[in-house]
Amino acid sequence: MSLTYIAYFLAWKLLGYLPEKQAYGLMEWVADQITKRNPSGVQRLRSNYLRVRPELQEPELQQAVREGMRSYLRYWCDTFRLPLWSSEEIISRTTVINDHLLREALAAGKGAIVSLPHAGNWDLAGAYYCETGAPIVTVAEHLEPERLFKKFLGYRQSLGMEVLDASARSLAILSQRLRQGRLIALVADRDLSKNGVDVVFFNHPARMPAGPAVLSIQTQAPLLTAFVRYLQTGIEITFEPAIAIPENGKNSERVAIMIQESATRLERHLTTHTTDWHMLQRIWIDGDFKERE
Repeated sequence: MSLTYIAYFLAWKLLGYLPEKQAYGLMEWVADQITKRNPSGVQRLRSNYLRVRPELQEPELQQAVREGMRSYLRYWCDTFRLPLWSSEEIISRTTVINDHLLREALAAGKGAIVSLPHAGNWDLAGAYYCETGAPIVTVAEHLEPERLFKKFLGYRQSLGMEVLDASARSLAILSQRLRQGRLIALVADRDLSKNGVDVVFFNHPARMPAGPAVLSIQTQAPLLTAFVRYLQTGIEITFEPAIAIPENGKNSERVAIMIQESATRLERHLTTHTTDWHMLQRIWIDGDFKERE
């Protein structure tokens, strides 16, 4: 049994059963200690925030990183406790702006695709829709060790989601689910593979997944964007209208236009709610970025 799996397993047990105030207080303390150590993930978070908010001076930037790490560890604390929350707790902790955009899209019968970033708590957002009549279908990146991947797979399935392992077949299955009128939710703010779509993001080149736009063009299902941020009492999900499918051009050009629009919308949210973005990995492809072999 790997040390990584043991650490996650113990956190699930400990933080799930501690009193709420103690559990979240402990994770804030852990976040502050990690921030002080300044490992590579924290350094990347700092550089990502500086791309979003280049006007920040060093004390303000350091405070943003501290808040961002606290938000990130809050996400993990939620993760370890969420399976114990009742349906009423999940619903009461969730506020939705423009919920009608999603409900009306689903009512039209073509299914709906929601593209969202690594911000706030996307698992809680998914659990909310599973509890309110719109069960989620999503894709999970395969983690190592295998036992840990299965633990997270079971966790999301326990919340009511159908979770597909990311593979060549997943796009075809998602298309099938859309034709059944289902709701597809995809975290889609980072893709450094050669299959991603190049976008301009905060005036620098980045790369994001093509999947949401490809699915929308293939099935004519609407592609909505959403942003999830933390409130003191839970999360707030904000939906924006479906991205129009371009009528003309090659499919690759149409996909690029739609993903650029998604990136532009994300810019607006991140400028205001920077510290809700838990991006501790590379996202831009300039500087010393090297293509994968």
